[in-house]
Amino acid sequence: MKRGDIIQGTVGDTTFPNHGSVLYDNCKIKVKGVLPGQTVELRIKRSSQEKAEGTLLQVLTPSPIETAAPRCPQFGICGSCTLQTVPYDAQLALKEAHIKKLLQPVIRDTEECEWRPIAASPSAYEYRNKMEFTFGDEYRDGPLTLGQHKKGSMYDLVSANECCLIDRDVRAIVAETLAYAKEQGLPFFHKMRHEGYLRHLLIRKARLTGEILADIVTTTSQEHDWSGWVSRITALPLSGKLCGLLHTSNDSSADTIVNEGTETLFGQDFITEELLGLRFKISAFSFFQTNSEGAEVLYTKVRDMVRSVAADLPDNGVIFDLYSGTGTIGQLLAPIARKVVGIEIVEEAVEAATANASANGLTNCEFVAGDVLRKIDEVAERPDFIVLDPPREGINPKALTKILAYGVDHMVYISCKPTSLAHDLAAIQDAGYRVRAVQPVDMFPQTPHVETVVLLTRTGD
Repeated sequence: MKRGDIIQGTVGDTTFPNHGSVLYDNCKIKVKGVLPGQTVELRIKRSSQEKAEGTLLQVLTPSPIETAAPRCPQFGICGSCTLQTVPYDAQLALKEAHIKKLLQPVIRDTEECEWRPIAASPSAYEYRNKMEFTFGDEYRDGPLTLGQHKKGSMYDLVSANECCLIDRDVRAIVAETLAYAKEQGLPFFHKMRHEGYLRHLLIRKARLTGEILADIVTTTSQEHDWSGWVSRITALPLSGKLCGLLHTSNDSSADTIVNEGTETLFGQDFITEELLGLRFKISAFSFFQTNSEGAEVLYTKVRDMVRSVAADLPDNGVIFDLYSGTGTIGQLLAPIARKVVGIEIVEEAVEAATANASANGLTNCEFVAGDVLRKIDEVAERPDFIVLDPPREGINPKALTKILAYGVDHMVYISCKPTSLAHDLAAIQDAGYRVRAVQPVDMFPQTPHVETVVLLTRTGD
């Protein structure tokens, strides 16, 4: 077996996030994006005596757990919702098994760890409150489209007109925007040639308030009067409330939205969402959980974990909310704390957190802009409890050393990438903490991703 060979085989057990192996000629070949029991065709990407890796070419026979019909006509082409053929209860079981398989070898004293059942998202479809769509062609020199990248391609796009993760209002805005762009003959931005005009369409729709914000993102290579687009979008018969239409300039070469200036074309530049009785102002580029109903489940689990040990906090104590984003978790915990201190590196998020806390009548929250590694040295208070919600790559080891040096009795770690959590748990347990509870929460139905919350208690040994 050598690089470039094409082989067929059956997938054995899988690990997070849907990575599996195929046994072929007494060799285990690792492959991504598969389900247990699938018969697949692979191209060998790397092969040695120690290990082999393959690239999935096609699924020849589905997994025994694939008993559902995909709702999206782009299933298998788009690549975003790879679990649509798996019934939702089976998705949850698979994710729960993946988390346990990943964390069980890492967690010490597993007999003292409570493995809580995975919490489901209230909605399995149409749950996203934010989506970014890209302008481009469906194939080289093909017709203009507005959608998402095809599976395995950085250039070709698939239409988002029937995307199942967004609701009817968002689909209507996408379709009307594309129709307008075609009628106007507006060229899309070519990433390779670095020329063109249309780049992205960002839409946020608050799941619980129904407020909608849409932002058209272009280069500055030409002038265009967007009043016609405004007229057409505001005339759509939407079930939600259209609060604002924006135009953002972005000349960056990166294939992401970079805000280089935003103009409000209609209404306002934010929406408001509600979570667990609190209201949050969200701008186009604010970080906010993309599944609002799922976020209520997640934050309820976090709050319950904190409350379970709240009796150990002196006078309700000081809670540090590290990597606090827009301060959602800190504000939800404010009623059981003397003070909440949030630290977040994105200044806009800190400004939003401060404004939201004030609007919610919370006077015991302070949010600080800066890197956790440096800013915790500048905070006068010492924490009695720490909540960690780091980015996908986990916690900077130097920052983690400083955090652990506080020696608080309890911490909660919220992870959007369980492999990073597994890595950080080694140092956390070396510092005398033990994992007392593991709570998976499904924030991303139809995908392999899963949030994981762990309660950590210092044992002193």
